[in-house]
Amino acid sequence: MKDNNRQYNLSTIHLLLEQNGIKLLKSMGQNFLIDNNIPAKIVSYTDINKNSGVLEIGPGLGALTAELCKISGYVTAVEMDKRLIPILNDVFKEQENLSIVQGDILKLNIKDLVNKTMSGLNHHVCANLPYNITTPVITSLIESGVFNSITVMMQKEVAGRICANPGTPEYGAFTVFTNYHTIPEILFDVSPECFSPRPKVVSSVVKMKIRAERLLNNTDEKKFFKVVKAAFGQRRKTLVNALYAVFGNLHDKESIIKVVKTCGFDERIRGEVLSINDFIKLSELL
Repeated sequence: MKDNNRQYNLSTIHLLLEQNGIKLLKSMGQNFLIDNNIPAKIVSYTDINKNSGVLEIGPGLGALTAELCKISGYVTAVEMDKRLIPILNDVFKEQENLSIVQGDILKLNIKDLVNKTMSGLNHHVCANLPYNITTPVITSLIESGVFNSITVMMQKEVAGRICANPGTPEYGAFTVFTNYHTIPEILFDVSPECFSPRPKVVSSVVKMKIRAERLLNNTDEKKFFKVVKAAFGQRRKTLVNALYAVFGNLHDKESIIKVVKTCGFDERIRGEVLSINDFIKLSELL
């Protein structure tokens, strides 16, 4: 519809699913928004406008899709559940700035899909991500290199990992990866009561603005992330021992200790307290 004002409440969702003989699958992490204020609130925090092409992942029954179509130039919505495609096609049959694509986002070439469906626009992501694929999806979106921002709802625990500070239990390799490529910010939390069926956890909406400039070149990035992965591979080990377990074929332990000390760290330090800049310095010297 060109002006889609469908109210996505509990009764509407149940009726749509019942009419189409659909039972939700836990394996797909399907939780549909029933609070109509949330989709509008999500898009209000984005940088999306009529010059924007938006990739939505897991539109479900289209609550967020409707809001995105109002403010953006074009929306490409990727839904894995084949059973929901007829519903989406019917609900949005008159929507001219929307493509509904059936497929698994983790198996699609994101860059090709975005460039094909939304050529000439600034590319953004806005989605209510299925909990069970949040981390690999965010990784794929960032690595595609085609987006200006990624605004997504996810499990609060994952949001905490993305925005964690060095030295905290939540801080890890995924934190470093997302913060290396983006500037993340937790916008607000969403209660389980806003969904049907209710998830067992609180959700958070996170906005990740892609960094305008890369911190390292391609070659140095590979070394950098190898060091990061090594540092967090065995969290109980000291940084020296963790690095030696991975780089022992290239450096003896004394050489690694020397590098760690040259960076200004105690040789007993653990990788979980290092910042991105610390890891950059370490990878350059190692």
